[in-house]
Amino acid sequence: MTAKLDKKEMQHMIAKRAAKELKGPLTVNLGIGIPTLIPEYMDDDEIYLHTENGLLGVTDVKMEDMDPNLVNAGKLPVGEAVGASYFNSSDSFAMIRGGHVDVAILGALQVDQRGVIANWAVPGKNIMGVGGAMDLLVGAKKVIVTMSHTSKDGSSKILKECTYPITSTRSVDMILTELAVFEVVDRKLKLVDIMPGATIEEIREKTDADFEVALTYS
Repeated sequence: MTAKLDKKEMQHMIAKRAAKELKGPLTVNLGIGIPTLIPEYMDDDEIYLHTENGLLGVTDVKMEDMDPNLVNAGKLPVGEAVGASYFNSSDSFAMIRGGHVDVAILGALQVDQRGVIANWAVPGKNIMGVGGAMDLLVGAKKVIVTMSHTSKDGSSKILKECTYPITSTRSVDMILTELAVFEVVDRKLKLVDIMPGATIEEIREKTDADFEVALTYS
């Protein structure tokens, strides 16, 4: 059984593991939440971060250097790399839809055993909107999901079938949680890595979806 992690520790552990999947040259779009922590663990100068509101060359920014007008799609302050480029939102989405984003890393509310995700709506609740998730699922060459393995009540977020409205019929390529790393191959889940402190028994207990054990990273 994994040691109890607080939310921040869990998020950083997932982000650090996700960073290992990125080897440039790549254009990468980071969603809100856990994905925004990934740059802290990247040291590859050939990874170019993209945000759908119109910047290629996103970097972290120190508090004293923040420009309130320079934000990512989640309205968080960002910096700009040397050589960064700006463009309008329609051009940014044309990049996504045209297949010019190599990797998209998204959060999710649920994912099913085919790798189909739900991340834009919770029935009965008002949310800000879908953002770029649908476009990224269609246009990005590879999609990685980073999320907690279970909900606050302990129920699995990796299900046989999503109960929330799905974002796209496309399957994602990889799912990273604080317990496990799954790859989606032929619309089936394969457990390829176990996160520090977790066990296969715990993963089975907390995963409603069917999956195959194929530990390629061990």
